[in-house]
Amino acid sequence: MLSVVVLTMGNRPVELDRALRSALNQKDVDVEVVIVGNGVRGDWTSPVDDSRIRTLLLPENIGVPAGRNRGVLETSGDIVVFLDDDGYYPSLELGKRLQSMFDEDPTLGIVSFQIKDPDGGPGQRRHVPRLRAGDPNRSSAVTTFLGGASAMRRSAFDAGGGLPENFFFAHEETDLAWQAMNAGYRIVYDAESVMCHPPTLATRHAAFYRYNARNRVWLAKRNLPWPIALTYLAVWVALTILRERRPSALKPWFKGFVEGCRNDAGPRRPISWHTAWRMTRTGRPPII
Repeated sequence: MLSVVVLTMGNRPVELDRALRSALNQKDVDVEVVIVGNGVRGDWTSPVDDSRIRTLLLPENIGVPAGRNRGVLETSGDIVVFLDDDGYYPSLELGKRLQSMFDEDPTLGIVSFQIKDPDGGPGQRRHVPRLRAGDPNRSSAVTTFLGGASAMRRSAFDAGGGLPENFFFAHEETDLAWQAMNAGYRIVYDAESVMCHPPTLATRHAAFYRYNARNRVWLAKRNLPWPIALTYLAVWVALTILRERRPSALKPWFKGFVEGCRNDAGPRRPISWHTAWRMTRTGRPPII
């Protein structure tokens, strides 16, 4: 059973209709869909009427990780799939592929999909979750994943402790990924598993720089042995200064960084040094 969790704010009915049908019409696999209305009005209804759909309405927007966590609690399948409400699956064979991948490899915990522009434009580098993105059509082992274009074994989600709800958005996937790896699971970027999504900029969110910095500090505080955590944060301070340079970006970023240092990140669960070495061998040491 594939349990597809779709997070929506109820403002994209046409796109949501397309997303739901691309999930429900998957061939040769059982599918259920949980729609999480994150801060939608109480009389909102799904644009698709299907007995395999359950709707959970939340009175306020509680953030991406908390919304997805609520959705997972409503699922019954052994594979959980996250789908953005403005994305869709171009292939109706995707579900069968995912089921086979998880069946064949009990250590496989998470699959990150390739994201393609439905209009045929170039892909975005940030959508390939590895240091050397290179060819997006090349699959590889990775150490994180794209939240709205992913599938995971339910046991890996549970072992990772779910998504950190206080993050609201940004880096919540990496928090879960590191803990899933620490539990012994593998993560792969599978170029053959495709979600179509219109090109967007992460910086479209007004609080992007603040959350990006704050959550990166929390990510380190929660998950890394202290010597690695301090190195990780020093590297990202240096990279941010070199990359951004603009005061309009650096000011909110450093405000978020200070906020992350001062405020509670949640339970500390440092990964083992063995896991840190596995991540390094995979191509992304946990210092960058």
